[in-house]
Amino acid sequence: MSLGTMANIIIDGSVLEGGGQILRNSVSLSALLSKPVKIVKIRNSRKPPGLRNQHRTGLELAANIASARLNGAKNGSLEIEFVPSRINLPNHFTADSITAGSITLLLQVALPLLLFSPAKAPASTLTLLGGTNATLAPQVDYTKHVFLPFIQRHFGIENISLDVKKRGYFPKGGGEVHLSVTPFWGAEQKLRSFNLLERGKVKWISGIAHYAGLPTAVGKGMVAGATQRLAEAGFGTHASDQTNVQKTTFVTSSETSDVLVSILANREPNSLTKGAGSGIVLWAELEGGGMIGGDAVGTKGLSPEQVGRQAADELIKGLQEGGCVDEVLIFFFFPSTMVKHIWLQDQIIIFMALAEGKSEVRCGTSGLSLHTRTAIWLAEQLTDAKFEVEEEASGHSVIRCQGIGYTAPALPEQI
Repeated sequence: MSLGTMANIIIDGSVLEGGGQILRNSVSLSALLSKPVKIVKIRNSRKPPGLRNQHRTGLELAANIASARLNGAKNGSLEIEFVPSRINLPNHFTADSITAGSITLLLQVALPLLLFSPAKAPASTLTLLGGTNATLAPQVDYTKHVFLPFIQRHFGIENISLDVKKRGYFPKGGGEVHLSVTPFWGAEQKLRSFNLLERGKVKWISGIAHYAGLPTAVGKGMVAGATQRLAEAGFGTHASDQTNVQKTTFVTSSETSDVLVSILANREPNSLTKGAGSGIVLWAELEGGGMIGGDAVGTKGLSPEQVGRQAADELIKGLQEGGCVDEVLIFFFFPSTMVKHIWLQDQIIIFMALAEGKSEVRCGTSGLSLHTRTAIWLAEQLTDAKFEVEEEASGHSVIRCQGIGYTAPALPEQI
Protein backbone atom coordinates (compact mmCIF):
# COMPACT_ATOMS: atom_id res chain seq x y z
CA MET A 1 0.00 0.00 0.00
CA SER A 2 1.48 3.39 -0.99
CA LEU A 3 1.45 6.44 1.23
CA GLY A 4 -1.16 7.93 -1.05
CA THR A 5 -3.63 5.16 -0.20
CA MET A 6 -2.53 4.33 3.36
CA ALA A 7 -5.23 5.10 5.92
CA ASN A 8 -4.60 8.14 8.09
CA ILE A 9 -3.93 7.74 11.78
CA ILE A 10 -6.43 9.99 13.52
CA ILE A 11 -4.93 12.19 16.24
CA ASP A 12 -7.28 14.01 18.58
CA GLY A 13 -5.75 17.46 19.02
CA SER A 14 -7.83 18.17 22.12
CA VAL A 15 -6.35 15.35 24.26
CA LEU A 16 -4.65 16.30 27.56
CA GLU A 17 -2.71 19.56 27.04
CA GLY A 18 -4.44 19.99 23.70
CA GLY A 19 -2.13 22.64 22.28
CA GLY A 20 0.40 23.17 19.52
CA GLN A 21 2.73 20.50 20.89
CA ILE A 22 0.41 17.82 19.48
CA LEU A 23 0.81 19.33 16.02
CA ARG A 24 4.59 19.56 16.23
CA ASN A 25 5.25 16.06 17.53
CA SER A 26 2.59 14.47 15.31
CA VAL A 27 4.00 15.71 12.02
CA SER A 28 7.60 15.04 13.07
CA LEU A 29 6.84 11.40 13.90
CA SER A 30 4.56 11.09 10.88
CA ALA A 31 7.36 12.18 8.56
CA LEU A 32 10.03 9.96 10.16
CA LEU A 33 7.83 6.85 10.27
CA SER A 34 6.02 7.42 6.95
CA LYS A 35 2.64 7.33 8.68
CA PRO A 36 0.00 9.72 7.31
CA VAL A 37 -1.91 11.53 10.04
CA LYS A 38 -5.13 13.46 10.30
CA ILE A 39 -5.23 15.80 13.28
CA VAL A 40 -8.69 16.88 14.38
CA LYS A 41 -10.03 19.22 17.09
CA ILE A 42 -6.88 21.32 16.84
CA ARG A 43 -6.42 23.53 19.91
CA ASN A 44 -10.10 22.91 20.60
CA SER A 45 -10.15 24.48 24.06
CA ARG A 46 -8.07 27.55 23.16
CA LYS A 47 -9.53 30.96 22.52
CA PRO A 48 -9.64 31.22 19.59
CA PRO A 49 -9.35 27.51 18.68
CA GLY A 50 -7.65 26.15 15.57
CA LEU A 51 -4.40 26.96 13.81
CA ARG A 52 -2.66 30.26 14.30
CA ASN A 53 0.06 31.66 12.09
CA GLN A 54 2.80 30.10 14.23
CA HIS A 55 1.35 26.59 13.93
CA ARG A 56 0.66 26.89 10.20
CA THR A 57 4.26 27.96 9.54
CA GLY A 58 5.56 24.93 11.47
CA LEU A 59 3.33 22.56 9.52
CA GLU A 60 4.46 24.07 6.23
CA LEU A 61 8.12 23.71 7.29
CA ALA A 62 7.63 20.02 8.14
CA ALA A 63 5.82 19.46 4.83
CA ASN A 64 8.68 21.09 2.96
CA ILE A 65 11.33 18.94 4.63
CA ALA A 66 9.31 15.72 4.25
CA SER A 67 7.96 16.41 0.73
CA ALA A 68 4.54 15.97 2.30
CA ARG A 69 1.04 16.67 1.10
CA LEU A 70 -0.52 19.08 3.58
CA ASN A 71 -4.25 19.73 3.48
CA GLY A 72 -6.29 22.16 5.57
CA ALA A 73 -3.40 24.23 6.92
CA LYS A 74 -5.12 27.60 7.11
CA ASN A 75 -5.36 29.95 10.05
CA GLY A 76 -8.35 28.96 12.17
CA SER A 77 -8.53 25.42 10.78
CA LEU A 78 -9.56 22.73 13.27
CA GLU A 79 -8.38 19.84 11.10
CA ILE A 80 -5.35 19.08 8.92
CA GLU A 81 -4.05 16.11 6.95
CA PHE A 82 -0.32 15.40 6.65
CA VAL A 83 0.85 12.73 4.18
CA PRO A 84 4.66 12.49 4.18
CA SER A 85 6.89 11.33 1.36
CA ARG A 86 10.68 11.31 1.23
CA ILE A 87 12.81 13.46 3.56
CA ASN A 88 15.40 14.99 1.24
CA LEU A 89 18.77 15.47 2.95
CA PRO A 90 21.10 17.26 2.70
CA ASN A 91 19.26 20.46 1.96
CA HIS A 92 18.65 24.01 3.11
CA PHE A 93 15.26 24.97 4.48
CA THR A 94 13.77 28.31 5.47
CA ALA A 95 10.69 29.19 7.53
CA ASP A 96 9.35 32.64 8.37
CA SER A 97 6.65 33.12 10.98
CA ILE A 98 6.17 36.67 9.60
CA THR A 99 5.15 37.87 13.07
CA ALA A 100 7.06 37.46 16.34
CA GLY A 101 6.01 33.79 16.43
CA SER A 102 8.54 31.64 18.25
CA ILE A 103 11.55 30.44 16.29
CA THR A 104 12.28 27.77 18.90
CA LEU A 105 8.88 26.12 18.34
CA LEU A 106 9.64 25.96 14.61
CA LEU A 107 12.95 24.33 15.50
CA GLN A 108 11.12 21.69 17.57
CA VAL A 109 9.22 20.59 14.44
CA ALA A 110 12.25 20.48 12.17
CA LEU A 111 15.09 19.10 14.30
CA PRO A 112 13.99 15.42 14.48
CA LEU A 113 13.58 15.40 10.68
CA LEU A 114 17.11 16.68 10.09
CA LEU A 115 18.71 14.08 12.38
CA PHE A 116 18.34 10.98 10.21
CA SER A 117 19.49 10.13 6.69
CA PRO A 118 19.47 6.75 4.88
CA ALA A 119 22.99 7.43 3.57
CA LYS A 120 26.00 9.40 4.69
CA ALA A 121 25.29 13.08 4.12
CA PRO A 122 26.82 16.45 4.98
CA ALA A 123 25.04 18.89 7.23
CA SER A 124 21.64 20.29 6.38
CA THR A 125 20.94 23.89 7.31
CA LEU A 126 17.87 25.70 8.51
CA THR A 127 17.14 29.43 8.55
CA LEU A 128 14.32 30.42 10.89
CA LEU A 129 12.82 33.91 10.97
CA GLY A 130 10.54 35.34 13.65
CA GLY A 131 10.66 35.82 17.41
CA THR A 132 13.71 34.73 19.37
CA ASN A 133 12.63 35.66 22.90
CA ALA A 134 9.01 35.24 23.98
CA THR A 135 7.13 34.51 27.20
CA LEU A 136 5.23 31.35 26.17
CA ALA A 137 8.03 29.46 24.44
CA PRO A 138 11.66 28.68 25.23
CA GLN A 139 13.91 31.66 24.59
CA VAL A 140 16.48 30.92 21.89
CA ASP A 141 19.21 31.23 24.55
CA TYR A 142 17.59 28.38 26.48
CA THR A 143 17.57 26.25 23.35
CA LYS A 144 21.22 27.06 22.64
CA HIS A 145 22.63 26.72 26.16
CA VAL A 146 20.37 24.10 27.77
CA PHE A 147 18.32 22.01 25.34
CA LEU A 148 20.92 21.42 22.61
CA PRO A 149 23.82 20.67 25.03
CA PHE A 150 21.55 18.25 26.90
CA ILE A 151 20.51 16.22 23.85
CA GLN A 152 24.07 16.24 22.52
CA ARG A 153 25.39 14.88 25.81
CA HIS A 154 22.73 12.26 26.49
CA PHE A 155 21.55 11.13 23.04
CA GLY A 156 24.97 11.18 21.37
CA ILE A 157 24.17 13.91 18.85
CA GLU A 158 27.52 15.37 17.88
CA ASN A 159 27.36 17.75 14.94
CA ILE A 160 24.70 20.34 15.61
CA SER A 161 25.09 24.09 16.00
CA LEU A 162 22.83 27.11 16.44
CA ASP A 163 23.78 30.68 15.62
CA VAL A 164 21.63 33.70 16.55
CA LYS A 165 22.11 36.18 13.70
CA LYS A 166 19.46 38.68 14.77
CA ARG A 167 17.24 39.13 17.82
CA GLY A 168 13.51 39.33 17.28
CA TYR A 169 11.52 40.77 20.17
CA PHE A 170 7.75 40.93 20.58
CA PRO A 171 5.75 42.39 18.87
CA LYS A 172 7.89 43.09 15.78
CA GLY A 173 9.82 39.83 15.50
CA GLY A 174 12.43 40.02 12.77
CA GLY A 175 14.86 37.60 14.42
CA GLU A 176 17.04 35.23 12.43
CA VAL A 177 18.52 31.94 13.64
CA HIS A 178 20.66 29.47 11.69
CA LEU A 179 20.80 25.77 12.56
CA SER A 180 23.23 23.22 11.12
CA VAL A 181 22.70 19.47 11.63
CA THR A 182 24.81 16.56 10.41
CA PRO A 183 22.51 13.51 10.44
CA PHE A 184 22.87 9.97 11.71
CA TRP A 185 22.99 7.57 8.79
CA GLY A 186 22.83 3.84 8.10
CA ALA A 187 21.55 1.06 10.33
CA GLU A 188 24.27 1.41 12.96
CA GLN A 189 23.96 5.10 13.82
CA LYS A 190 21.13 5.70 16.25
CA LEU A 191 20.21 7.97 19.11
CA ARG A 192 21.57 6.33 22.23
CA SER A 193 19.57 5.79 25.38
CA PHE A 194 20.64 7.33 28.69
CA ASN A 195 20.29 6.91 32.43
CA LEU A 196 19.84 10.08 34.48
CA LEU A 197 18.63 9.16 37.95
CA GLU A 198 21.20 10.88 40.19
CA ARG A 199 21.19 14.66 40.32
CA GLY A 200 24.39 15.32 42.24
CA LYS A 201 25.48 18.78 43.35
CA VAL A 202 25.24 21.99 41.37
CA LYS A 203 28.51 22.44 39.47
CA TRP A 204 27.97 26.02 38.34
CA ILE A 205 25.32 28.53 37.30
CA SER A 206 25.62 30.47 34.07
CA GLY A 207 23.44 33.01 32.34
CA ILE A 208 23.00 35.68 29.72
CA ALA A 209 21.06 38.94 30.02
CA HIS A 210 20.38 40.27 26.53
CA TYR A 211 18.88 43.60 25.52
CA ALA A 212 18.56 45.83 22.48
CA GLY A 213 17.44 49.40 21.87
CA LEU A 214 17.51 50.04 25.61
CA PRO A 215 19.94 51.72 28.06
CA THR A 216 22.92 49.81 29.42
CA ALA A 217 21.28 50.01 32.84
CA VAL A 218 18.72 47.44 31.67
CA GLY A 219 21.33 44.72 31.19
CA LYS A 220 23.12 45.59 34.42
CA GLY A 221 19.82 45.65 36.29
CA MET A 222 18.82 42.16 35.15
CA VAL A 223 22.22 40.78 36.16
CA ALA A 224 22.05 42.54 39.52
CA GLY A 225 18.52 41.29 40.24
CA ALA A 226 19.40 37.69 39.39
CA THR A 227 22.67 37.78 41.31
CA GLN A 228 21.06 39.29 44.38
CA ARG A 229 18.29 36.69 44.41
CA LEU A 230 20.78 33.85 44.09
CA ALA A 231 22.81 35.38 46.90
CA GLU A 232 19.71 35.46 49.09
CA ALA A 233 19.25 31.77 48.42
CA GLY A 234 22.91 31.03 49.10
CA PHE A 235 23.76 33.18 52.11
CA GLY A 236 26.61 35.24 50.76
CA THR A 237 28.15 36.70 47.61
CA HIS A 238 31.75 37.59 46.88
CA ALA A 239 32.48 39.76 43.86
CA SER A 240 35.11 38.47 41.45
CA ASP A 241 37.45 40.50 39.26
CA GLN A 242 35.26 40.06 36.17
CA THR A 243 32.38 42.38 35.32
CA ASN A 244 28.98 40.76 35.71
CA VAL A 245 30.45 37.59 37.19
CA GLN A 246 29.72 36.68 40.80
CA LYS A 247 30.78 33.84 43.06
CA THR A 248 28.01 32.62 45.31
CA THR A 249 27.68 30.00 48.01
CA PHE A 250 24.47 28.34 46.84
CA VAL A 251 22.50 26.24 49.31
CA THR A 252 19.62 23.90 48.54
CA SER A 253 17.59 21.93 51.02
CA SER A 254 19.93 18.96 50.89
CA GLU A 255 23.40 20.29 50.10
CA THR A 256 25.84 23.12 50.57
CA SER A 257 28.38 23.79 47.86
CA ASP A 258 30.50 26.64 46.58
CA VAL A 259 29.13 27.49 43.14
CA LEU A 260 30.50 29.92 40.58
CA VAL A 261 27.74 32.13 39.19
CA SER A 262 28.58 33.73 35.85
CA ILE A 263 25.91 35.98 34.30
CA LEU A 264 26.92 38.08 31.32
CA ALA A 265 25.11 41.16 30.01
CA ASN A 266 25.02 41.33 26.22
CA ARG A 267 23.81 44.42 24.38
CA GLU A 268 22.77 43.62 20.82
CA PRO A 269 23.76 46.11 18.08
CA ASN A 270 20.78 48.04 16.75
CA SER A 271 21.59 46.72 13.29
CA LEU A 272 21.01 43.15 14.50
CA THR A 273 17.57 43.68 16.03
CA LYS A 274 14.17 44.89 14.96
CA GLY A 275 12.66 46.84 17.81
CA ALA A 276 13.64 47.02 21.45
CA GLY A 277 13.47 44.25 24.02
CA SER A 278 15.25 42.34 26.76
CA GLY A 279 15.39 39.04 28.59
CA ILE A 280 17.54 36.80 30.74
CA VAL A 281 18.21 33.06 30.74
CA LEU A 282 19.95 31.18 33.58
CA TRP A 283 21.02 27.55 33.75
CA ALA A 284 22.59 25.25 36.30
CA GLU A 285 24.82 22.29 35.42
CA LEU A 286 24.46 19.29 37.74
CA GLU A 287 27.15 16.74 38.60
CA GLY A 288 24.94 13.86 37.45
CA GLY A 289 24.60 15.33 33.96
CA GLY A 290 21.26 17.07 34.39
CA MET A 291 20.46 20.70 33.66
CA ILE A 292 17.99 23.12 35.19
CA GLY A 293 17.03 26.41 33.56
CA GLY A 294 15.19 29.58 34.45
CA ASP A 295 14.28 32.60 32.37
CA ALA A 296 12.27 35.80 32.14
CA VAL A 297 11.47 38.30 29.40
CA GLY A 298 11.48 42.04 29.90
CA THR A 299 7.90 43.25 30.37
CA LYS A 300 6.34 46.68 30.62
CA GLY A 301 5.77 47.54 34.26
CA LEU A 302 8.62 45.37 35.57
CA SER A 303 12.02 46.82 36.42
CA PRO A 304 15.13 45.07 35.03
CA GLU A 305 15.94 43.98 38.57
CA GLN A 306 12.52 42.32 38.89
CA VAL A 307 13.04 40.52 35.58
CA GLY A 308 16.38 39.18 36.81
CA ARG A 309 14.82 38.05 40.09
CA GLN A 310 12.04 36.24 38.21
CA ALA A 311 14.58 34.20 36.26
CA ALA A 312 16.51 33.41 39.45
CA ASP A 313 13.29 32.44 41.26
CA GLU A 314 12.51 30.02 38.46
CA LEU A 315 15.98 28.48 38.58
CA ILE A 316 15.91 28.17 42.38
CA LYS A 317 12.47 26.58 42.29
CA GLY A 318 13.67 24.09 39.68
CA LEU A 319 16.66 23.16 41.81
CA GLN A 320 14.50 22.77 44.90
CA GLU A 321 12.24 20.31 43.06
CA GLY A 322 15.21 17.93 43.06
CA GLY A 323 14.88 16.55 39.53
CA CYS A 324 17.52 16.12 36.84
CA VAL A 325 15.64 18.20 34.25
CA ASP A 326 13.57 21.35 34.58
CA GLU A 327 9.82 21.27 34.57
CA VAL A 328 6.65 23.30 34.87
CA LEU A 329 6.69 26.37 37.05
CA ILE A 330 3.81 28.77 37.68
CA PHE A 331 4.31 32.29 38.99
CA PHE A 332 1.61 34.74 39.99
CA PHE A 333 2.23 38.40 39.30
CA PHE A 334 -0.38 41.06 39.91
CA PRO A 335 -2.54 41.78 37.98
CA SER A 336 -2.13 38.69 35.83
CA THR A 337 -0.85 35.12 36.00
CA MET A 338 2.24 34.13 34.04
CA VAL A 339 2.47 30.42 33.26
CA LYS A 340 5.84 28.97 32.32
CA HIS A 341 5.86 25.94 30.07
CA ILE A 342 7.75 22.69 30.55
CA TRP A 343 11.16 22.82 28.91
CA LEU A 344 13.51 19.81 29.00
CA GLN A 345 11.07 17.38 30.55
CA ASP A 346 8.61 17.39 27.67
CA GLN A 347 11.05 18.19 24.86
CA ILE A 348 13.14 15.04 25.37
CA ILE A 349 10.19 12.60 25.16
CA ILE A 350 10.27 12.32 21.35
CA PHE A 351 14.03 11.60 21.45
CA MET A 352 13.59 8.95 24.15
CA ALA A 353 11.02 7.24 21.92
CA LEU A 354 13.37 7.26 18.91
CA ALA A 355 16.50 6.18 20.81
CA GLU A 356 17.83 2.64 20.99
CA GLY A 357 17.45 0.93 24.35
CA LYS A 358 15.98 1.97 27.67
CA SER A 359 16.19 5.58 28.81
CA GLU A 360 15.48 6.71 32.36
CA VAL A 361 15.22 10.20 33.84
CA ARG A 362 14.23 11.36 37.31
CA CYS A 363 11.95 14.40 37.38
CA GLY A 364 11.15 16.73 40.25
CA THR A 365 8.47 16.68 42.89
CA SER A 366 5.94 18.75 40.94
CA GLY A 367 4.94 15.65 38.99
CA LEU A 368 4.65 15.34 35.24
CA SER A 369 2.88 18.17 33.50
CA LEU A 370 0.18 17.84 30.87
CA HIS A 371 2.81 18.79 28.27
CA THR A 372 4.93 15.78 29.23
CA ARG A 373 1.98 13.41 29.55
CA THR A 374 0.74 14.58 26.16
CA ALA A 375 4.15 13.97 24.56
CA ILE A 376 4.21 10.44 26.03
CA TRP A 377 0.64 9.72 24.88
CA LEU A 378 1.43 10.89 21.36
CA ALA A 379 4.68 8.93 21.12
CA GLU A 380 2.79 5.76 22.05
CA GLN A 381 0.11 6.51 19.43
CA LEU A 382 2.59 6.76 16.57
CA THR A 383 5.56 4.58 17.62
CA ASP A 384 6.15 1.23 19.28
CA ALA A 385 8.03 2.90 22.14
CA LYS A 386 6.91 1.80 25.60
CA PHE A 387 6.78 4.31 28.47
CA GLU A 388 6.43 3.76 32.20
CA VAL A 389 6.10 6.45 34.85
CA GLU A 390 7.01 5.54 38.42
CA GLU A 391 5.86 7.78 41.26
CA GLU A 392 8.43 7.45 44.02
CA ALA A 393 7.74 7.76 47.75
CA SER A 394 9.97 10.84 47.77
CA GLY A 395 7.50 12.61 45.47
CA HIS A 396 9.75 12.39 42.43
CA SER A 397 8.63 10.85 39.14
CA VAL A 398 10.82 8.61 37.01
CA ILE A 399 10.13 8.34 33.29
CA ARG A 400 11.32 5.13 31.64
CA CYS A 401 11.15 4.46 27.92
CA GLN A 402 12.07 1.47 25.77
CA GLY A 403 12.89 3.26 22.51
CA ILE A 404 12.50 1.94 18.98
CA GLY A 405 16.09 2.47 17.80
CA TYR A 406 14.97 4.49 14.80
CA THR A 407 16.99 4.65 11.59
CA ALA A 408 15.99 6.29 8.33
CA PRO A 409 14.46 3.83 5.82
CA ALA A 410 16.66 2.85 2.90
CA LEU A 411 16.16 4.60 -0.42
CA PRO A 412 14.47 2.52 -3.16
CA GLU A 413 17.76 2.10 -5.02
CA GLN A 414 19.37 0.72 -1.84
CA ILE A 415 16.80 -2.03 -1.34
